[in-house]
Amino acid sequence: MTEVAAQIRAPVERTAPDTIRLERTLDAPVEKVWRYLTEAELRSQWFMGGTDAISGGEFELLVDHDRLSDEVVPYPESYASFKGSVWTENVVRFDPPRLLETTFQSGKNGTVTYELFPEGDRTRLVLTHSGIVSGTGAQDFGSGWNSHLTVLQERLAGRGVKDFWALHARSKEDVAKALAGAESSHD
Repeated sequence: MTEVAAQIRAPVERTAPDTIRLERTLDAPVEKVWRYLTEAELRSQWFMGGTDAISGGEFELLVDHDRLSDEVVPYPESYASFKGSVWTENVVRFDPPRLLETTFQSGKNGTVTYELFPEGDRTRLVLTHSGIVSGTGAQDFGSGWNSHLTVLQERLAGRGVKDFWALHARSKEDVAKALAGAESSHD
């Protein structure tokens, strides 16, 4: 089992019908993590590029996951139509280096809040995606965020990710189990 595979877990919880929350501890100080959230070039290494997120402004997210894998890996057919898409997002809250809230999918699927908490030379990142309108949103967005945050975790620790799409496939399974387990424990 690869190092990345061993670290994949589904730290996702549904906190409301339209909201999910994920948490990660990252091997970098908050100032560095902040740059990976707001600077397009660094953000493209774990999520999506586009333009820099700035206080009170709009920015673009460019869907190009080719940069997320260290090896050349084709897009799965079900995601290929998104490649090259650009979403214009709004910065809702901007409090460096501790809080960033932005719209998501040009505002069509709510907002994403990134909260950063210093823990020595590490950072605890809490990501909350709220206002999800898709019926499969908790699963779809949960597995996506879980995959992307794993890539961020690996990049900040100085490691690579061979195949983002294999990571994403495993993440979908893990998130489905975590969400199903959480729902059955509430019954």
